[in-house]
Amino acid sequence: MTQASEDHSAADPVRTIELVISTLLRAGVVTSLSVVVAGLVLSFIHHPQYIHSTTLLHQVTTPGRWFPHSLRDLAGGLAEFRGEAIIMAGLLLLIATPVLRVAVSIVAFYLERDWAFVAITAFVLAMLILSFLLGKVEG
Repeated sequence: MTQASEDHSAADPVRTIELVISTLLRAGVVTSLSVVVAGLVLSFIHHPQYIHSTTLLHQVTTPGRWFPHSLRDLAGGLAEFRGEAIIMAGLLLLIATPVLRVAVSIVAFYLERDWAFVAITAFVLAMLILSFLLGKVEG
């Protein structure tokens, strides 16, 4: 086997993982954007007066207005097809996208047998998850 074919065969799994990560990031952003837009459209369908009344539209963005602040609120809002809940689901998808990228990177480094990067990336993923949990406790 020549050096070029050895380099090519060694790069195939790496290239595949890079394509998976790239596709994951693109799909996550497009999906989250689509969900946010769907929630926005649904909000305006349920409340068409927001389009013509700046006073009513301002009420949507004022403190105290209902907005899902927990997974239970989110689930309830999604069950009721509330636009605010759908928008929040889209934002959570957007937040989850890079976290999933980190998880996929752990698998990629594991397949490459790069144990140092498996450990580092696992630590990063653990810190991300910990920050979400601590943010929930504080919020």
